[in-house]
Amino acid sequence: MKDYRSLKVWEKAHQLACRVYTATRSFPRDEIYGLTSQMRRAGVSIPANIAEGCGRGSDPELARFLAIAAGSVSELLYLVLLARDLGLIEEPQHRELEEHVAEVKRMISRLTQTLRSSDGAKSCKL
Repeated sequence: MKDYRSLKVWEKAHQLACRVYTATRSFPRDEIYGLTSQMRRAGVSIPANIAEGCGRGSDPELARFLAIAAGSVSELLYLVLLARDLGLIEEPQHRELEEHVAEVKRMISRLTQTLRSSDGAKSCKL
């Protein structure tokens, strides 16, 4: 299986996780165990599941972990919206995060489709 660090989707997901940490730094302290923690966990879950899937050694396992990552993407998309609606992030930052989340979601979807195609299994081997 590919080294996860060589996957563009992992790189983008890692950047997204870093952006989530940056965005949540300014959240109120009373949110540290609430929205701050939830957004950070969802953000980190995406690249972590991609990395774990790559370490499992088979394309079906990678596809399974990509599905988990996709679920975390959807969760994060909602949490970013909630943070905006609660006034914790401004609209420009919301748009930027939302666009980055959408890009990662598309990349996960494409990789999943590639893995499930007959040629995909060959393309993801070292």
